[in-house]
Amino acid sequence: MDDCLFCKIVRGEIPSYKIYEDDKYLAFLDIAQFTDGHTIVIPKKHFRFIWDIENVGEFYEFAVKVANHYRSLGYEFIDSASFGRLVPHAHYHLVPNKKDGNDWEKALENIGALQRDEKRRLTREKALETLAKFKLEKS
Repeated sequence: MDDCLFCKIVRGEIPSYKIYEDDKYLAFLDIAQFTDGHTIVIPKKHFRFIWDIENVGEFYEFAVKVANHYRSLGYEFIDSASFGRLVPHAHYHLVPNKKDGNDWEKALENIGALQRDEKRRLTREKALETLAKFKLEKS
């Protein structure tokens, strides 16, 4: 895709700090470092969502390779998430931390606030309503 930020990184039109790459996937430092080493993992081929990647298992194997490398460097926790609507290219965040500073807490502050918000707690009524909408039946 011509105007996709991550496609431009893959093509070398925008510089990046590459952690690792192979012929199909690329891991590079996120410009917005949640913690030291916060990494974005992408397929080199453009897909809008992770769920569209042709062999998503292979994509996750690549991400696991990078995460395990961080673990070998002494990072006990490698938080991960698939979010980000700002760049319309499938991507996965790896956020390494040793839980030895407050970067981790700062990075997840807003998520923690959402989790602690009592008004967001799932009631039985809301759970049943949501379950009726989202439940996947065996085929």
